[in-house]
Amino acid sequence: MKKESVNKVKSVNLNEIKDPKFLMDLSHKELDKLADDIRDEIIRATSIYGGHLSSNLGVVDLTIALNRIFDFSTDKLILDVGHQCYAYKILTGRSLEGLRTKNGVSGFQKCEESPYDCFEAGHSSTSISAATGFAIARDLNGDKYDVVAMIGDGSIVSGLSMEALNNLGTSSHKVIIVLNDNGMSISKPIGGVSKMFARISTAGGYNRMKVHFRAFMSKTRFGRRIYNFLRGIKNFIRRLLVPQTIFNNMGLAYIGPVDGHNIRGLERAFKRAKNTNKSVVVHVSTMKGKGYSPAEEDESGYWHGVTPFEIESGDPKNTHEGYNSWSHIFSDITMEMMEKHNNAYLISPATLKGAGLDQVFTKYPERTLDVGIAEEHAFTLASGLCKGGYHPIISIYSTFMQRAYDEISHDLSRMDSQATILVDRAGLVGADGETHQGIYDVAFLKSIPNVTVTMPSSIDEAHALYNESFNNHGPFFIRLPRSIVKNEPINKIDVSYGKWITIKDSSKKETAVIGVGPLFRELEKLVNESGVDCTLINAIYLIPMDLECIDSLLNYKRIFIYDAYSTSKGLIESIMAYLSQKHFNGLIKAFGVPNKFIKQASINEQLEEFGLLPSQILDELKK
Repeated sequence: MKKESVNKVKSVNLNEIKDPKFLMDLSHKELDKLADDIRDEIIRATSIYGGHLSSNLGVVDLTIALNRIFDFSTDKLILDVGHQCYAYKILTGRSLEGLRTKNGVSGFQKCEESPYDCFEAGHSSTSISAATGFAIARDLNGDKYDVVAMIGDGSIVSGLSMEALNNLGTSSHKVIIVLNDNGMSISKPIGGVSKMFARISTAGGYNRMKVHFRAFMSKTRFGRRIYNFLRGIKNFIRRLLVPQTIFNNMGLAYIGPVDGHNIRGLERAFKRAKNTNKSVVVHVSTMKGKGYSPAEEDESGYWHGVTPFEIESGDPKNTHEGYNSWSHIFSDITMEMMEKHNNAYLISPATLKGAGLDQVFTKYPERTLDVGIAEEHAFTLASGLCKGGYHPIISIYSTFMQRAYDEISHDLSRMDSQATILVDRAGLVGADGETHQGIYDVAFLKSIPNVTVTMPSSIDEAHALYNESFNNHGPFFIRLPRSIVKNEPINKIDVSYGKWITIKDSSKKETAVIGVGPLFRELEKLVNESGVDCTLINAIYLIPMDLECIDSLLNYKRIFIYDAYSTSKGLIESIMAYLSQKHFNGLIKAFGVPNKFIKQASINEQLEEFGLLPSQILDELKK
C-alpha cells in the first residue's frame, strides 16, 4: 500500500513552470519527486549541450528548499561562480533547451534573462562581497528583504571570500551564507551542548528577547555594566563548552551541518537563519553529482564540466580521432620539461583537470602543487620559488589570470623572475560566454615590463617556445587556444627570441599579412590554394614585437593584421601604433576581437560574427 502511494506522487511538468510559487502547494514527497525530475532534465540537457553537470546535480534539493523559504522576486540569491544555477533556472521559469548556445539560456546567472537573477559571475569567491554590498544598500534604503549567498567549500577559503567574511563579521548588515560543502573538510561543532546552543542562538524568540534586553539595560551606565558582565559570562561558558568554528570566531552565527538532500531539514535551517539578528552561515552537506552514478563516483573532477555525452555509457559524443587538444599537447610537453629540468616546479590554481595535468602531478608529487582557487597566491608563490633556485611553470586559464595582475607585475615581473606561464583557453571560448573569454590578457600584459608573450601556431612551435622559456627571458607567457590540433610528427625548429617567422614571401611585395596562432595557419592553406599573392608573417612573439620585421614592410601598399585570439587592444594596437610612428603611408586593415564582453555562442559563430574566420580574411585579401 505504501509503495503504491509513492508511485502515485504527482509530477510537475517542468515546461509549465513560470515561477517558484507553485512549490508552496507541494508535499515533501512531491518535492522529492520534483528534485528527481529536475536532475533527469539537467542530465538530459548537459548530455546534448555540455555544461556544468556535477555541481548542478548536487544542489537541486538545496535550491528547492531555498525557494520554499525565500521569495527571490524580492529577496536576493547570489550564486558563487553561478555554475550551479540550472535547477534555479528551471524553478524560475526558464528552459534548459539550447543551454549555453547562442539563443539559449546562459550556463550562469544572467541579469538580462530574468528578474530572479540579481547578480552575475563566472569566477569564484565573489558572492559574499557582493551580498554584503546588497545588504548595505538594503539597510541604507530602509528596505526589507533577505540577502542569500550560496558558496562552495572550495571557494570560501579563497582570499576574496576571507576578506568579505572578515568584514561581514563586524558589520550590522545581515547576510545569510549557505556553505555548500560537497567534499572538503570544514571544522564543525559537535555534541549535544553544541546543538543546544545553536538552536537557542538562532531561535526567533531568543533573538527578540536579546534585542529588547540589550536596549533596556543600555539606558543607564549601571545597566550597561551589568549587561556587559552577563554577556561576558555567557561567552565564557560558550567558549568552555562549545567548540567554535572559524565563522563563530569571525563574529558570524553558525547552523549546521545540515543534510543538503533533506528538503524538510533544509527548510528548518533556513527558517532559523531568517530569525537570526546577525549574519549567519548555514553549513550544508551535499553530494556532488547526485543522481548520476558516473558523476557521484567521480574523484578526479571529470564530470564537473562536460562536453556532450552518451547518458547510458558516459562516453563523449564528439570524438576527434587523430586530433588532440592544445591543453593536452602542452600537458605532454610539460611532462617532458619536468623530466629535462630538475628545477622545474608545476603550479596549478584549481585548473589541473581542465589542463590535463593529472599524470604530471602523479609522476612528480614533490614538484607539483595545486593551490586551489588562489590565482594571486600562485604567482607570488612562483616568485618565491624563483628566488629559491627553481623554475616555476604556472598553468592557468586566461580568464582567471587577470585576477593576478598585481602579483604578475609587482612580485614576478618587477624582479625579472624566471618562470613559464601556460595561458590556457586563450582567445574565444564559446559557450561559457562573457565571464570566460580569454581575449584580454595580451592587452594587460603589454603594460608590464620584463614580460614575454608568445603564441604558437603549430605543435613544432609549441615545443620550441616551451624550451625557449627556460633560457632566462624573465616571465615567459605561452598562450594556447581552446581548440584541437592534428597529431603530426614533431620537427625541431628555431624560434629565435623576439623574431617573427616569414612563412610565405610575396613576389610583388605589395600586400603583407601579420597573423597569430593556429587560425593563421588555416589562412595560410587557403592563401596557397587560392593563389593570392601576399607575404605571410607569423607573429609568434606578441611581446616583444619584431620591429625589424615591421620595418621591412614599410614600403608595402597594404598591411593586414589578423589576431583572432585577442582584442584589438593587444598586438593589433601595438603594431598600428608603431606603423604610425614610422609614418607608414599604405593601407592598414586590422582583424581582431572587439574590445567588449563577448556573449555565449560556439567559437565558430563568434569568429564569424566578427569576420575572423580564415575564409572571411581570404575574402578581404581578394578584394
